[in-house]
Amino acid sequence: MKLTIKEMTLFGMLGAVMYCSKIFMEFLPNVHLLGVFTIAFTLVYRKKALYPIYVYVLLNGLLAGFNMWWIPYLYIWTVLWGVTMLLPKNAPKIVYVLMCSAHGFLFGTLYAPVQAIMFGLDFKGTIAWIIAGFPYDCIHGVANLCVGILIVPIVKLLKKLDRIVYE
Repeated sequence: MKLTIKEMTLFGMLGAVMYCSKIFMEFLPNVHLLGVFTIAFTLVYRKKALYPIYVYVLLNGLLAGFNMWWIPYLYIWTVLWGVTMLLPKNAPKIVYVLMCSAHGFLFGTLYAPVQAIMFGLDFKGTIAWIIAGFPYDCIHGVANLCVGILIVPIVKLLKKLDRIVYE
């Protein structure tokens, strides 16, 4: 996946937009646009969407500290990217919103394997950890359902801007 200078600049900026949106919305617990951006970038840039996603992950680590909480970020957004890549290109728009929501509801479950390894949790301990965090995952899932309506307008905007930049 060779990148042009325009793409490097664009993907760096999109990753920074992801990070800034997260910081801007931090006063609302588990409410953010990261799932929306991950899906929108994947729909527009396909494999290359991994670049802005990992710019975001790297910025998160650099600016908030590389610690144990950060390790699941190395794969948690890639799961959403991968599921988006597997969907047919002509999937109904509501599928993207529901997928964004599902990622929020499953966030703690996706996070759990690393927690289990790092803290030596057995299966019961891992399940207890997931259940304890589920109220926050519910907030996350409902919030992602609400903000998921932004996926289609962001995709349209990115495609329009792409045509302008590459003409």
